[in-house]
Amino acid sequence: MSETAQTEAVIPAYLPSDILNGAARDEAISMMRRLVAHTKNKTTDQAEAPYLEPAANYLDEEIFKNEIELIFKRIPLPLALSCELPNKNSYKAIEVVGVPVVITRDSKGEVHAMLNVCRHRGALICQAGHGESRALTCQYHAWSYGMDGELKGIYGESTFGDFDKSERNLITLPVVEKHGVVFVCLTPGLEIDIDSWLGDFAPVLESLKLAECHLFSSRMMPGPNWKVAIEGYLEGYHFASLHANTVFKTNLSNTAIFDGFGPHERVSFALREIENHLDDPEDTWDPTANVGTINWLFPGFSIAGGWRQRMAIGFPLPTTNVNESMTEQRILVRTPIPEDEAGRHELEVMRDWFYDVTYGEDYITGYGVQKGVAVTTDKTQIFGRNEPGVQYVHRTINRLAKEGAEAVYGDASKVKLPVVLQD
Repeated sequence: MSETAQTEAVIPAYLPSDILNGAARDEAISMMRRLVAHTKNKTTDQAEAPYLEPAANYLDEEIFKNEIELIFKRIPLPLALSCELPNKNSYKAIEVVGVPVVITRDSKGEVHAMLNVCRHRGALICQAGHGESRALTCQYHAWSYGMDGELKGIYGESTFGDFDKSERNLITLPVVEKHGVVFVCLTPGLEIDIDSWLGDFAPVLESLKLAECHLFSSRMMPGPNWKVAIEGYLEGYHFASLHANTVFKTNLSNTAIFDGFGPHERVSFALREIENHLDDPEDTWDPTANVGTINWLFPGFSIAGGWRQRMAIGFPLPTTNVNESMTEQRILVRTPIPEDEAGRHELEVMRDWFYDVTYGEDYITGYGVQKGVAVTTDKTQIFGRNEPGVQYVHRTINRLAKEGAEAVYGDASKVKLPVVLQD
């Protein structure tokens, strides 16, 4: 971990916000009530029983490839935040499970998603990252496209020869912008029913008011197998041991509540401040200072600190290698990005702290987990009753893989899927 001394000494301040009101505040008070009870009783939310997950589900390349095809290429993926495309004629390019994608906001403010692939010779049009432009122009032969993907210009057109330009527009992908998040499906022609996909999680996501936020930073972070990577976001059982000098300084360990919302979930941890308010009247409670919430959009979009002025959003995604993942980690703020050096420095400390903790503690440990899973003699991972969020995400992966197989093949038995030991 880089800058270890600084990581141990400087922990970003949890700055409250005023977004909690109405039904959102009522729910937050209810969540804090549950955590106060757990803190008093030294308990935590629990699943019905421990859960076994076969090691093959982390290691088998055929299972991995089928998960990519049957889950990642068929569901709405939260590939961008609205604040990443803040202006008209802006774009974001990202590679997702080996698929190059470009997301744009055109001159009318409408959002589009396309394969980031020139229709001339297949070159990538945009390098990964964010930018602004009135057109997307391929560097290879200077073919240019409108921000909606329409082929607009061909260098040396009079010498190229005639063809139907409409057949060489960028390949569009289904896209929906909702509650400050841009969802993209990687399979052209599939429809996104975003209301059904979000279900009961929609009010939770809406209450975070992400569309009003500002992007401070975005970093890519390598990691282990994607399932190993996501597990660390969804339980606080490891805080006291793995994060003794970082997260455990502000969070109680093994003290959490869990809520499932279809494929999505929310895991909320008791912050240490809660110990100072166990007997205070509820009308004096401030959940933003006492509850550390991870709002989780499947398959791995983690929103940490969504009730506060500053939040960290991580999105671990598989690469094309079963043993690798790549996480996009972003820092968002609710007020405009400060222009003064001191204000920016505070955000830089937060950015570096989250990177160091996630990579230097969680992911480095995860690389070891990955090696251990490959050689373990009983060939299963076991998740305790006190890890309901991790159990839930594995059940969701296994269920959606089966549903995807049934949709594509008509029979889930025709394709190799994750091994399920417990329903």
